[in-house]
Amino acid sequence: MAQVSLKNIKKVYPVSKDNKHKKREDGPNLQITEEGVVAVQQFSLDIADREFVVLVGPSGCGKSTTLRMIAGLEEITDGELYIGDKLMNDVAPKDRNIAMVFQNYALYPHMTVYENMAFSLKLKKCSKEEIDKRVREAAHILNITEYLDRKPKALSGGQRQRVAIGRAIVRNPAVFLMDEPLSNLDAKLRNQMRAELIKLRQRIDTTFIYVTHDQTEAMTLGDRIVIMKDGFIQQVGTPQQVFDHPANLFVAGFIGTPQMNFFDGSLVKHDGRYFIETDGLSVELSEDKQQRLVAKDVAEQQVTVGVRPEHVIIGQSGIPAKVDVSEMMGSSVHLHMSALGGDMIAIVPLNGEAAHYPMGMDVKLSFGGHVVHVFSKDDSKNLEW
Repeated sequence: MAQVSLKNIKKVYPVSKDNKHKKREDGPNLQITEEGVVAVQQFSLDIADREFVVLVGPSGCGKSTTLRMIAGLEEITDGELYIGDKLMNDVAPKDRNIAMVFQNYALYPHMTVYENMAFSLKLKKCSKEEIDKRVREAAHILNITEYLDRKPKALSGGQRQRVAIGRAIVRNPAVFLMDEPLSNLDAKLRNQMRAELIKLRQRIDTTFIYVTHDQTEAMTLGDRIVIMKDGFIQQVGTPQQVFDHPANLFVAGFIGTPQMNFFDGSLVKHDGRYFIETDGLSVELSEDKQQRLVAKDVAEQQVTVGVRPEHVIIGQSGIPAKVDVSEMMGSSVHLHMSALGGDMIAIVPLNGEAAHYPMGMDVKLSFGGHVVHVFSKDDSKNLEW
């Protein structure tokens, strides 16, 4: 078992002279310097022994590059990587005591499941008895014992992923690295495998570093989530922390399904109390929000207001809106509406009642002062934090 510490890690990919000053139009807004394209910058994170940390963000944000630097598959341009107390920058991947599970399984097609799982142990010159014991223990944990004599082509996607995970387990690594291991599976199988990974984590209590672009995976698997964008860390926290207290507009929009509603409003003060005003609606902020804004001495200003769909109230008074689409989801209805000069989504619980929100219906919406998020127009940061 081991701690993992990344200290000001940076990754730069060299570019040709012809492309050095061209604007990137086919990818994220990564910084281009004289050295090259900066894929990861100022990445600092301490991962505790036996912690499950998830790196999450859109494609091209630098999460997989970070994972590959930890694995030793990418050279670190600047900064320091420690596993345990040992500096790993120049240590070969095979000597880092890590195991990596890839997105595409990376199984040997000509070998059986047993042979795939045993391969790394054979390279280590383990005895046949030790190899057999470890392989069968891992197969039992992953419920793939009956497939040990099959070739990968005879397995489903979920079974292949179990084999790939089993191949990592048998090595008893200090750190497990997983690079979008569920992204090739269909939605139902992804849900099942998420549950399997949670069980697995409890049975082989070690350090996990997991990469995904799926925020649902991040929320359900991680002890902590590291949200990345354009090579920078945007926020680090528990799933509940990043959901309840997003650090900026990007995090607020990325975490949560459907995504948070955003609209323009004014942060004003009346008798020393903060209110949000928009389109005739005035909402007094809750006591905890009042205290945080007062502590930071936040001035009155134009802001971007964020409210999650589950916190939008459809009622008799509030902001005028018109229903565009009504999606029946079984226990609730997702209402897509035109309001405040843009699109708004509300999740309306049915509570056993019939829903009737036809297209073009006029409704009124509002929200409470305890669920509002207030973001700066200047730098998109959450004004409470």
